[in-house]
Amino acid sequence: MPVTPPSDLPRTLGALCASGHEQRGVKTEIRDNLVTALRAGRDPWPGIVGFGSTVLPQLERALLAGHDVVLLGERGQGKTRLLRSLVELLDEWTPVIDGSELGEHPFEPITPISIRRAAELGDELPVAWRHRGERYTEKLATPDTAVADLIGDVDPVKVAEGRSLGDPETIHYGLVPRAHRGVVAINELPDLAERIQVALLNVMEERDIQVRGYTLRLPLDVLLVASANPEDYTNRGRIITPLKDRFGAEVRTHYPLEVADEVALVEQEADPVADVPRHLLEVIARFTRLLRESSAVDQGSGVSARFAVAAAETVAAAALHRAALTGERHPYARPIDLESVPAVLRGKLEFSSGEEGREDEILEHLLRRATAETARSRLRGVELGELADAVAAHPVRTGVRVPAAQVVAALPAVPALTEVAMRLGAAGTEDPGPMASAAELALEYLFLTRKLAKDEDQDDTVSYR
Repeated sequence: MPVTPPSDLPRTLGALCASGHEQRGVKTEIRDNLVTALRAGRDPWPGIVGFGSTVLPQLERALLAGHDVVLLGERGQGKTRLLRSLVELLDEWTPVIDGSELGEHPFEPITPISIRRAAELGDELPVAWRHRGERYTEKLATPDTAVADLIGDVDPVKVAEGRSLGDPETIHYGLVPRAHRGVVAINELPDLAERIQVALLNVMEERDIQVRGYTLRLPLDVLLVASANPEDYTNRGRIITPLKDRFGAEVRTHYPLEVADEVALVEQEADPVADVPRHLLEVIARFTRLLRESSAVDQGSGVSARFAVAAAETVAAAALHRAALTGERHPYARPIDLESVPAVLRGKLEFSSGEEGREDEILEHLLRRATAETARSRLRGVELGELADAVAAHPVRTGVRVPAAQVVAALPAVPALTEVAMRLGAAGTEDPGPMASAAELALEYLFLTRKLAKDEDQDDTVSYR
């Protein structure tokens, strides 16, 4: 985010008027910029994956209508990221009265002190410029949130300075007024106590605030957006009916609908410490989707997209761990590294009642299904029978501590492996990692389809025979 605005922007009210600047409300500003982006064919939502034909059109219509919005969906569906992306629909720089507490527009001061300054200084009223990144305010709803946090309260310091309790300038403004001419996002809105939610009613309908009986009316210009989990409505709290009625739109989010979208999301969000090939990311994506479909997993709490991201990072860490132990120069993830995922990430899941003691069994079964589905999809049409016959005669040994070069050296020289390497992006590289990873997937698929046997030894090695 730029620290200083361009030097050629007007610095006084008179210069701003002479520049032909037009004042727009924040919802009009967002609407105009969204329409401009759509007409230009530019993506208004960079980094948002899997919502292109479902969530985004609904959200765009809500914003074009000027509605406040609540995003409703399970955990880890990207609701917060989507809310934060609204910043990109604001103007890069907007004028404010220099020194004003609420960032008021020079053409329309709303607090008593700014109104007085504008009357006294006229065209010499100083103008500052605020970047759009400063116009987004986010609050996580927590049980200890108070009305003073959101709306404001009397500032005892200002009273002690000699001001009267009836003086509006004794008010310390809360988060919502300070977001004037910007976007206010409240995460997990149902967690906000109902008496606190009541404080937002005037903001959303009359667009003003009331603080401890003051007759002060501030015509606030804000876009109020919120996120909520459907589970919250029954387990932890709810959005009170009058507040829910004031939201112009409720948009349902969802997990990625396609495997490719899930993989793209992991590629975008994960920060792996080693190379993780795409076929392993696909296994992780399919594994995550199977968890979301499983009756053994509590679907009320959902299976977050963060699970898939963490799984990819865990697999990469397993590859780096092996490289550190064996001296491999280039750590490269292999299917054997997938075994680390259930043990490490089991705590991120909520299992249905009655499944106690079967968690590991369930995860291992679903991971094997995901591996088989990925191999079947990627290797369809490859004649793997000759590979099975060759391995039957000469077993291949691998494991979490077996270097890739050792795995590759044990592989039989059959044409099927060449085709496997081409399908999985391992052809034409001198690094043994990609070839070992591709071959392991083929061998594991042959085991899962009962074409090969698999022995697990006490030294953490695995032999396909």
